[in-house]
Amino acid sequence: MLDPLKVKKDFPIFKRKIEGKEIIYLDNAATTQKPYVVIDAIKNYYENFNSNVHRGIYKLSEESTDLYEKSRKNISEFIGAPDPRGLVFVRNTTEALNLVASSIGQGLKKDDEVLLTMMEHHSNIVPWQFLKAKGVKIKFADIKDDGTLDVDDYVSKITPMTKVASVTHVSNVLGAINDVKELGKIVHEKDITFIVDGAQSVPHMPVDVKDIDCDFFAFSGHKMVGPMGIGGLYGKPDLLEKLPPYMGGGDMIKSVTTEESTWNEIPYKFEAGTQNVADAVGLSAAADYLRKLGMKDIRKHETELMLYAFQEERYVEGLKSFGPRSLHLRAGVYSFNCGEVPAFDIEKELSGERIKISKGSMHPHDIASEMDKEGIAVRSGHHCAMPLMARLDVQATARASFYIYNTKEDIDKFFIELNNSITRFAH
Repeated sequence: MLDPLKVKKDFPIFKRKIEGKEIIYLDNAATTQKPYVVIDAIKNYYENFNSNVHRGIYKLSEESTDLYEKSRKNISEFIGAPDPRGLVFVRNTTEALNLVASSIGQGLKKDDEVLLTMMEHHSNIVPWQFLKAKGVKIKFADIKDDGTLDVDDYVSKITPMTKVASVTHVSNVLGAINDVKELGKIVHEKDITFIVDGAQSVPHMPVDVKDIDCDFFAFSGHKMVGPMGIGGLYGKPDLLEKLPPYMGGGDMIKSVTTEESTWNEIPYKFEAGTQNVADAVGLSAAADYLRKLGMKDIRKHETELMLYAFQEERYVEGLKSFGPRSLHLRAGVYSFNCGEVPAFDIEKELSGERIKISKGSMHPHDIASEMDKEGIAVRSGHHCAMPLMARLDVQATARASFYIYNTKEDIDKFFIELNNSITRFAH
């Protein structure tokens, strides 16, 4: 069983206090804190192995290359990828989705369709919108009022022109867990390429890309106690071999003449330039750390915290939370508003105008600011999901997101301070 108090001791940042208060960190959907083992792995790399990979025949380069490729293999195994050649190192989920959208997009033509959902992060919307310049059409499947995906609407949006379907595994706003294995079966029957955004799933639950049978899968290291600036794109090797490269230069080439170039084998075809070797090593250490805790136990712990939050929220007057209430469909993401928050207005959002709200209500930014005074870190805003905000008919939400070092006592303090903040604002 996971003991969050014991886990917390592994993270040096929790030794710090803010305004004399201990940190209660509830912004884990944005990024997670880093344990000693990850920090030490990066430090050890730079102190003892630092050199460029794949390019030197001297000892340091050979050792660095070995660490880099062992990290690739370890991280591949962590997500259930059967072949490490299918794991491309990137900076984050955003770069992974841009890579696959750009490369696949080169083969799409006018009137081809890409199917998304209303709960997508901007990183799984904007790269596809770039393709509209060549006549590609973007479709969005709706969500139900409970925050789950409307699968019937999803299926109804599929046509003979649908070539790509890309979906989030877990919503970063609603916490809704999509049945990506089932969605993959649906689209594969239509010979549609299936892509999964796993930014919010890989850190929080067991993930097996082979079992899901997705064609591509994107994730970030910094959301899974790993370093910032490293992530992965998993792709079925046969599909990666067919795709054109995303960037040119450095290690992604086999040969270059003044007339043309040929490409390296996968995954190196997609890893142009000097790679982030130290953070790949750090991410491998993060995978080991989470593996030792047990992904099933992590999932169980977050489910218990989510249940506790559902029980405690009833003591906050005027609170409205978003997302499914069934725990098997819900990750540890808790988005909410206090009182009436205005409907989404894109013009006001873009202008930065402060939105007036009704008496007795609090803007999400005010909630976050007040909570910070007590050392409690929560998120506020549109969470890089403006189409979803418009669908929910709100300007923004506040969001608490739970992880391995959070306790029920953290949630108690969170709701107590939320009530205190509401009282202060009312007077």
